[in-house]
Amino acid sequence: MITKFFYPLSALALTSCVVGPDFKLPEMKLSTAWKQRADVSDLALPDQWWTLFRNSTLNGLVDRALLYNQDLASAEARVATARAMLGVDRAAWFPQLSMDNRAAYEQLSANSIGANLPPGVPLPPLERDRHQAFGNLSYEVDLWGKVRRSVEASKARETASVENLAAQRLVIAAEVSRSFFQIASLDAQEAILQETIGLRQESLSLQQSRFQGGLANEMDVARSRTELELAKNDKINIERQRGNAENALAVLCGELPSSFRLAQNRHLPSPPRLAAGVPSTLLQRRPDIRAAEQAMREANANVGVAKANFFPAFSLVGNGGLESVGAEDFLEWKSRTANIGPQLSIPLFQGGRLRGNMRSAQAKYQESVAAYRQSILTALGEVENAMLDVNAYGRQRAAVSAAVAASQETSKLARLRYDKGLASYFEVVDADRTVLTTRLLQAQLDGQRLTATVQMIRALGGGWK
Repeated sequence: MITKFFYPLSALALTSCVVGPDFKLPEMKLSTAWKQRADVSDLALPDQWWTLFRNSTLNGLVDRALLYNQDLASAEARVATARAMLGVDRAAWFPQLSMDNRAAYEQLSANSIGANLPPGVPLPPLERDRHQAFGNLSYEVDLWGKVRRSVEASKARETASVENLAAQRLVIAAEVSRSFFQIASLDAQEAILQETIGLRQESLSLQQSRFQGGLANEMDVARSRTELELAKNDKINIERQRGNAENALAVLCGELPSSFRLAQNRHLPSPPRLAAGVPSTLLQRRPDIRAAEQAMREANANVGVAKANFFPAFSLVGNGGLESVGAEDFLEWKSRTANIGPQLSIPLFQGGRLRGNMRSAQAKYQESVAAYRQSILTALGEVENAMLDVNAYGRQRAAVSAAVAASQETSKLARLRYDKGLASYFEVVDADRTVLTTRLLQAQLDGQRLTATVQMIRALGGGWK
């Protein structure tokens, strides 16, 4: 009996069609070159791009973050969830079998039974045990591709979760690198301030000696003390910023801030030269763009699911097993019972539900297309900004380096003029303050150049092969 119905329905399934639109990437014109021109090389970025900075401490921090970061663990769990749900949707391709077992005590109504019996006929037993064991079969023939579209949507959702995991890994690695270089820049600034504090302490002692010897006035002593305390204040501010950055780095690495310590690192590496490629390569490089593409695929497949709901559904349903009153003859052949046959379900009137679902699916697809286009525009803007920053910081660094040399020469001349009595101590203080400002700015720019390079790598999609 099963083969009598199953083979014809299987033939229907083999000759079925798939309704709904097939997926196609929307057209989007991209330029063939970048507006900004960064100082780049022809070498492709390695997958572990942070190793280009040649710092073992940074390599270890990124490895720890990729292993223990909790946001990354959440993304990995979402991938596992999406893969499990893909298996759930694929199960609709196969017949659904289940087993129901039941044993019940029944008390029949004497009035109901007696009303149907001829006069004088005694009532049958009104108390009995009913035993049932049924196997149930349900199989829907995928005539219109509803199941295939559902699996297609689920596969796209699973792929999108994998791409979002890749994007999260890129974000974590970039944030660890950015925090590391920020801390290194702060360490360099702290070293400059510590050196400045020592020099200003010597200057204060010298002015106090000169004042006692009648060679300086109280104002010069006060100015020396003011500059010393201002340098101490700047150092405390740098220490505060470093503490905040170190705590943020601990969280990125999945560790307790109270037990996380990062040794001082005052030596910043030179930024590596990167290969930017052409704008169109971002479509393959950026995991967030690839995730947006998969979101479009899912939405497009859901349009097919919504359209398939307008058509009749063909199913093979049935059940069979054993049923008896009383347990004595439950397992005998004469207790068998079965029913099986095709079932046709036609949606005649749904009150606009199907049409509403169709419009909703189409609108969500249009939303996903807009999100995909926006992700590309955002990526292009981020790359252009990163290139602009890399170039600008490089030029600023050259200008500030020249300013440092000039300010140091000015400081020497001002102190020489002061020693000869040709200038006031205020001129010396102002020149020394300029030296400190330019040196601190130079250390800041060294960190900003590196973080801009990291941002450029992130904007380009990280490492690729």
